[in-house]
Amino acid sequence: MTDCIFCKIVEGKIPAAKIYEDDNVISFLDIMPANKGHCLIITKHHHEHLLTLKENELNAVMQAAQKVANAVSVALGCEGYNLVMNNGKIAGQVVMHTHMHVIPRFSNDGHHIKWEHAKYDGTEMQEYAAKIKKCIE
Repeated sequence: MTDCIFCKIVEGKIPAAKIYEDDNVISFLDIMPANKGHCLIITKHHHEHLLTLKENELNAVMQAAQKVANAVSVALGCEGYNLVMNNGKIAGQVVMHTHMHVIPRFSNDGHHIKWEHAKYDGTEMQEYAAKIKKCIE
């Protein structure tokens, strides 16, 4: 995809501070990090979101996430990390190329992931579960 910044990184047309690469993915430092050491893991083939990944690519993303999260933890001494994958603009995805964030977390970093909690009424939980279960392949 010619207009995709991540595809240009894969092609070597845009430099990146790469930290990991295999046949399916590349990981590099985010240029606008939540915390220093914030990494991205991208697929080498262009996919817009999670649902279009092939099984081997999905597995590669998760295996890379484990390796990168471990390396970030050891190298930076962070107290934890967030793995974040936004899918679709409404979910906060800015670059429309599948990618996962590995964000090192520290007790004093000031970041909070918080949302308002919804509540199910009556039998709604079972109804939602049944509706979703029917669509599982």
